[in-house]
Amino acid sequence: MSEGVTRETFWQISELEEVIFYFLAVVAILVFVYGVYSRFRRYTRGTEDPFDRLDDLGTRIREAGRIAFSNEKQFDRDLVGGMMHSFILWGFLTLFIGTSILAIDKYAFGPVTGESFYVGNFFRSYSFVMDLMGLLFVCGLSVAIYRRYVVRNHRLWGKHTSWEDDLLVWSLFVLGVGGFLLESFRIASWQGGPQAFEQASFVSYFLATVMIEAGITADAAQAAYPAVWWSHSLVALWFIAWIPYAKPFHMLSSFANVVTRDGSAGVRLPGVPADPAADTELADIDDFSWKQLLDHDACTKCGRCSAVCPAKASDRPLDPRDVILDLREYRKQRDAGGEEIPIIADGGTSVIDAETMESCMACMACVDSCPVEIEHLTHFTDMHRQLVEQADVDRNAQDVFQNVMQQGNTFGDPARTRPDWTEELDFEGPDARDEPVEYLWYVGDYPSYDDRNKKVARSLARIFEAAGVDYGILYEDEVYDGNDVRRMGEELLYVDQAAQLIGAFEGCEFETIVCTDPHSFNTIVNEYPEIDFAEYADDPMMEVPLEGYWNADGAIEAKHYTQVVAELAESGTLDVPAELDYTVTYHDPCHLGRYNDVFDAPRQLVAETGCDLHEMPRNRADSFCCGGGGGGLWMDFDEDPKPSEERLREALEDTDAGDAVEKFVVACPMCMTMYEDGRKTGGFEDDLDVVGITELLAESLDAAA
Repeated sequence: MSEGVTRETFWQISELEEVIFYFLAVVAILVFVYGVYSRFRRYTRGTEDPFDRLDDLGTRIREAGRIAFSNEKQFDRDLVGGMMHSFILWGFLTLFIGTSILAIDKYAFGPVTGESFYVGNFFRSYSFVMDLMGLLFVCGLSVAIYRRYVVRNHRLWGKHTSWEDDLLVWSLFVLGVGGFLLESFRIASWQGGPQAFEQASFVSYFLATVMIEAGITADAAQAAYPAVWWSHSLVALWFIAWIPYAKPFHMLSSFANVVTRDGSAGVRLPGVPADPAADTELADIDDFSWKQLLDHDACTKCGRCSAVCPAKASDRPLDPRDVILDLREYRKQRDAGGEEIPIIADGGTSVIDAETMESCMACMACVDSCPVEIEHLTHFTDMHRQLVEQADVDRNAQDVFQNVMQQGNTFGDPARTRPDWTEELDFEGPDARDEPVEYLWYVGDYPSYDDRNKKVARSLARIFEAAGVDYGILYEDEVYDGNDVRRMGEELLYVDQAAQLIGAFEGCEFETIVCTDPHSFNTIVNEYPEIDFAEYADDPMMEVPLEGYWNADGAIEAKHYTQVVAELAESGTLDVPAELDYTVTYHDPCHLGRYNDVFDAPRQLVAETGCDLHEMPRNRADSFCCGGGGGGLWMDFDEDPKPSEERLREALEDTDAGDAVEKFVVACPMCMTMYEDGRKTGGFEDDLDVVGITELLAESLDAAA
């Protein structure tokens, strides 16, 4: 076989046609460049983003490349979808690189050296790789078409499904198949039959033999080749020009979105200045930050956020995908001269209805599942704040805000009754205000005031006593931490509560804060250090805390109780006898698991008691919210089923233990409240018990005694 085997780039194409092609290519590229420039210039009309998203840009780009090329987010919860997208992405990039290689050979290497590297073994290797990756590309698109039009995957269809979605998938499919057809006609054009070296293009070679068997002669294939070449080229040039103006733009915007992502988005919300009315008003679409505008364009309508949203699953009026796309469509309308309407309002005409935002549970499943790192929760937070500024807050939320302002707790009970839960203990709970302690235990609202959760608190106190832990509580000086009112938009009330609580902390001498509630744990660890109290120093209503509270790293040393107790058990300080033989399942609270990656400590404690733990299908980072977060615990919704009911059903029907599960184990006071309610409303009272991890541990200790 000759080492000079190759193929001519513009075979059967005249010089005039070549000139026309180059002219059209230049036009397509100019249209593409202008479109991309216009899109990114548009983002500059957004407000400044509160986070530094361009620091260490080189590292950000490398990490974004790793995420994009590995497709790790695409594989999450959907193996078939991950493989499909990988084939499309890798195939598309390979075909693009292959085309670029031809251009380099023809217009750079060739003119300089007078030779071509596109010959011999390189040509054969190139042909094989291009056919292989092209085949994966077409296979991936075929799966996409099958899932969209045959299976009709529910998350691919929705309010914003449009002709753009159809055109994208079909145009890519036409490009992939068209490339193979073009090569097949060229290979079939050999007089005397296809040449042996063309077998490197194994797909095109096979198609060429099929064409010949079907009766297409070499002359007919050669005559048809120019028409096929132009058809393929025009579709390719049109697609390049179309990219910045429609859905294909996500190929660029989504990568930019991953580059500029904030790894802690949602875990800690963006702070606001002391005058939120002036600095956070959402009067129009450009009051969102430039990163949020980029979020809108990065959305691919894949529906992964919708599929995991517990609010949508419960028929609440929230679909996180629709919120992002509604904002994008409104921006397009405004750019086209459309009428200005409120971004969010309670009743009347607005882009987003207040009830939609009130439906959010702040579980962050949407953010966690998004393959292009859209930060839904930052949008939701800004709209919640706007509702507060407009006084469009739900009456239940207003009552909670009033309780916090007047009594320092969400129940509205007198502050002096906060430590009453300790009265049924057989020992006196140590007072951290009177003596130095190793652990300052922040008990929280629900374990202090809610009768069911008081049992959890008393169990934890007994465990600390059994282990000889040096701990103390704040008694009536403890106040609500502010986590959920902040997620409902009441930023200043949150800062006021944080200031009071930090002031109480500073009156004590301790090493580590231990939290009963994951919501408290999250906000103390991740959000308190972000507060710039200097912003509020002149406010006579606030007692600004001292600066000495933060540790050397600028963070607060705090842990959830499951982490502390697991460490005690592991070190042997707490001896937990494996006395229990219940069949149980464990529910990962959103603020403990998805927010802070605490998954193993709770499971370790369940195992210490001797219980037989069986996992629900949705576990760890994929856990399903109880419905109580983000203020959901205080809201009234006509929903069926409730998120708590759906989760209890999953525990009884979908674990490998089936209906043998006896105990539904939780590590969050809000989860306890929601699931106890779900047991009653869902008719599960005779099927299983809802218990706290501390209650299992205490029962194990009692059984041994």
